[in-house]
Amino acid sequence: MTHDVNRGVRKGRTLAGAAAVFLGLMCAGGAAQAQSSSAAPASSAFCDRARPLSARQQDHLLRLSAAAQEELDAMGGGVAVISRSGLDLARFRIRYSHAGLAWHDGDKDSWTVRQLYYACEQSRPLIYDQGLAGFATGIDDAGLGYLSIVRLPQDAGATLRSALLAPQALSLLGATYSANAYPFSTNYQNCNQWLMEVLALAWGELQGGDDLRARAQQWLRDADYAPTPVELGSRTVLMASWFMPLLHLDDHPRADRSALKLKVSLPSTVEDFVRRRLPESERVELCHNGRQIVIHRGWTPIAAGCVAGEGDRIVLLD
Repeated sequence: MTHDVNRGVRKGRTLAGAAAVFLGLMCAGGAAQAQSSSAAPASSAFCDRARPLSARQQDHLLRLSAAAQEELDAMGGGVAVISRSGLDLARFRIRYSHAGLAWHDGDKDSWTVRQLYYACEQSRPLIYDQGLAGFATGIDDAGLGYLSIVRLPQDAGATLRSALLAPQALSLLGATYSANAYPFSTNYQNCNQWLMEVLALAWGELQGGDDLRARAQQWLRDADYAPTPVELGSRTVLMASWFMPLLHLDDHPRADRSALKLKVSLPSTVEDFVRRRLPESERVELCHNGRQIVIHRGWTPIAAGCVAGEGDRIVLLD
């Protein structure tokens, strides 16, 4: 009897860990983490991830966001793709989990990040505008955080800004959220997939209509958007979807499920698409590890642990 109980406990922990893998991609952060008891019980543990920050941690994240603002200001307006790190998904070679579009508000002389997030309290996805500091302080690990900024060429950025602020961008919001949404199905949507569909709206010059999401996804197919599959390595991750309301598999092709390789829109797939379509785009990555901020230019990643490389700019903390 004791062995059966122990096996049940181990199984529960394994499933919880597997669920955390893809719920680590949840687009919940900042204001989205301020939840009440009305949040769905099965998902509340992943919605209520916010932890109190010490004054020192707040200072580090605010200084990271200030460094990011300097980089954005240097581009002189327009729109940039901005991503932040989330739960540790290094085993899947995933550093960034959540992306938004940063646009310059000339009236306020500041940057705003428009993004999809999952509102746990209301149990539905919403479009949310957030200041740059709020976006940065939404990083899950206050001791080690990363931001990535992709600057778009002026013309492409201007087109994207117009589309982003148009009503059609809001109409692209899907009704049902899934952390591991398949990019070519309208059944579900995650934050990075909404962003991709906004790119399609802008650069595909799509018009509004009831089938706008389907047309945006078709444009992405025609534009050779093909996310690299996430290799799960174990069927336990698939089993987790049976118990977690924010994970789904019915939108993924049977062949992908059988191969344990799920295609999901991630910040890295967004950046890859932008880089292929607009080779003149520029990327800067920033990080902090509690001791220093590292600012790195180029498409190669900063070394794990926020270790500076040759040519990187270092800002010492404390």
